[in-house]
Amino acid sequence: MTAAAQDDQPMPAHLREARQREVVQALMATLPAHCLLYRDEDTAPYECDGLSVYRQLPLAVALPETEAQVVRIVQICKRLSVPIVPRGAGTGLSGGATPIALGIVVSLSRFTKIVNVDSYARTATVQPGVRNLAVSEAAAPYGLYYAPDPSSQIACTIGGNVAENSGGVHCLKYGLTVHNVLRVRAVTMDGDIVEFGSLAPDMPGLDLLAVLIGSEGMFAIVTEVTVKLIAKAPAAQVVMASFDDVVKGGDAVAAIIAAGIIPAGLEMMDKPATRAVEAFVGAGYDLDAAAILLCESDGTPEEVAEEVARTTAVLREHGATRVQISRTDAERLKFWSGRKNAFPAAGRLSPDYYCMDGTVPRRSIGPLLARIEKMEAQYGLRCINVFHAGDGNMHPLILFDGNDPDQLKRAEDFGAEILETCVELGGTVTGEHGVGIEKINSMCVQFSDAERDAFFAVKRAFDPAGLLNPTKGIPTRARCAEYGKMHVRGGLLPHPELPRF
Repeated sequence: MTAAAQDDQPMPAHLREARQREVVQALMATLPAHCLLYRDEDTAPYECDGLSVYRQLPLAVALPETEAQVVRIVQICKRLSVPIVPRGAGTGLSGGATPIALGIVVSLSRFTKIVNVDSYARTATVQPGVRNLAVSEAAAPYGLYYAPDPSSQIACTIGGNVAENSGGVHCLKYGLTVHNVLRVRAVTMDGDIVEFGSLAPDMPGLDLLAVLIGSEGMFAIVTEVTVKLIAKAPAAQVVMASFDDVVKGGDAVAAIIAAGIIPAGLEMMDKPATRAVEAFVGAGYDLDAAAILLCESDGTPEEVAEEVARTTAVLREHGATRVQISRTDAERLKFWSGRKNAFPAAGRLSPDYYCMDGTVPRRSIGPLLARIEKMEAQYGLRCINVFHAGDGNMHPLILFDGNDPDQLKRAEDFGAEILETCVELGGTVTGEHGVGIEKINSMCVQFSDAERDAFFAVKRAFDPAGLLNPTKGIPTRARCAEYGKMHVRGGLLPHPELPRF
């Protein structure tokens, strides 16, 4: 039986305590005392990531400070068959960093060194605990920055970005994490230090770097990353357009791309979202609009002026009722501040919110928004919509009260139906948040048994014992069969490890 399968079985408290003593004693022999947490009150901050509905205390939390310590931790866990959950800043929203009851968490939060910024090669080599925004701050004196900019960039780490293949509001033009990483150094479950990718433009062999990025900590533990840096554009402006109908706004997005315009950023929010963020940050949004679209152009002043004119013409042609163009860089950043703060603003509206992450073809944005509006009535819950419109990555925020079990169940069902609708419209169940435990049932909807078997084969190639972040990302055939028998949408199947709060 694999470690993952063993871990699915409940264990009596006294046996768990004995297992914990064994694991902690082994780790104490190789780690300084300040690099190991095992008392409940100390491990509680690690019991969940941004998906806080499900929580679990691990046996211990290791906080290594060197790559050599990571290697020793992995070797001990392999010898004792102890599952490992790698963790960055814990800002993920799909439960990818949720602990395993009989496993440990390896936090890379102390790997915070910016190893090198090479302004000539336009690269930065950093440790995985470096914050996303800190990379751009380090590169700023050279007129450079790191393009992927998740809304959580002030807190999320590069290691976590690699695990989830994070994007951001500027990913339409400049790409996701996978398009901006040249090299990753990591420790496998065998304790080997392996480098994926290279500093060269290309390298021979299979593109295992792209396989590693987005693997949610299931293949290896990242210890160093080399990212691309790009030059700051000399000019940038945002066009903010209002629409009296959400579907018109969605259709305008497809029209912009169809016109051959690739904006630096193309984001959309519906009326409930704009009202929430306006009260939160005062971004200057049109509160009467059913939806607003933010479209940024960057480049030389001449390039920006031309693209803004073309974009404005397309927006008006497709029903924009009002168009504003940022006049200063401060105003441009003000327009973006609302979109960047959509998630915390949602927290002011409801005790809890469930942030979804599905992707559809751009032509399907309008139809999906119309379907979500009907689902609000069906499930009796409000939903505010913010999304990376340019690449069809939707982030509906379902508002509910987690203290009410019925509301929680309806929120899960609502979210699962949104994801199933994304698949039905030709999309996928995730864009940048990952699968984790949140979308594991939805993977049964999108992928066949044969496809999921292929995913497991790749997992086994990296981690034969199944000790790295088990029970995440890929559902087993048995789980999908059980999900199919239920004939209901949504909700995570009963999981013996994850008490619901």
